[in-house]
Amino acid sequence: MMRAWLPAVILGFALGGSFDGVLLHRILQWHHLLSLVPGMDGLRLQILWDGYFHAAMYAVALVGLAALWRHRSVIGADPRRRLWAMLPVGFGLWHGIDAVLSHWVLGIHRIRDDSPAPLLWDAGWLIGFGILPAAAGLYVAMGPRGPEGRIGGITAALLALTVGMGIWAAQPPGDRRVASVVFRKDLTDAQIRDRLTATGGAILWQDAALSLVVVDMPAGGAWRLYGQGALLVAGGGLPAGCLGWRRT
Repeated sequence: MMRAWLPAVILGFALGGSFDGVLLHRILQWHHLLSLVPGMDGLRLQILWDGYFHAAMYAVALVGLAALWRHRSVIGADPRRRLWAMLPVGFGLWHGIDAVLSHWVLGIHRIRDDSPAPLLWDAGWLIGFGILPAAAGLYVAMGPRGPEGRIGGITAALLALTVGMGIWAAQPPGDRRVASVVFRKDLTDAQIRDRLTATGGAILWQDAALSLVVVDMPAGGAWRLYGQGALLVAGGGLPAGCLGWRRT
């Protein structure tokens, strides 16, 4: 029979994976799921596998919610091991498994792929988001008093840190007005260049097919690209979305 605390650990595990994917893959863009896998150089392919990863985390969350509902009477009878006491344990467990398996055993990505000292980033992330939340959750679950106040403080701190890092990551590098733009596949290279020129944009970087370009835009110009065949525009005063600023 499943232990009373296990559903909450499963749910926390899914939350840890989703936190990792949203913050590191999408907002900060420090790595993708398969960043260091040979032959996975295309950005569209990397984003596709990030999507599979997120879908898997949703599936794990559904398993945790179903188990939590099934064992709700047992969890309610033991308040020290309720949902809020064990969520940080699952959250930390995800980051521990990710560090050991993904970073060091398989080597499919690191926390900062572009860092000259990736092990320091791996270790710091493991301590901050793996060991500390798991230890705090176990302390709350096994402590003599109710978990509400202490676990609420832990949750609020993690939320504040996530929001703060997201705001920091959304800022453009320096004073340059940079926008990342994905165009429709049916547009030719010449058409894309003409439309960028019409809006005052200058290409800073492009992929091989020119479907994804990074451009230097005048203030307010990024909005006009949606009328020129752009599917997604990130930066240049717009919300970061899936293609925010990447700090190198």
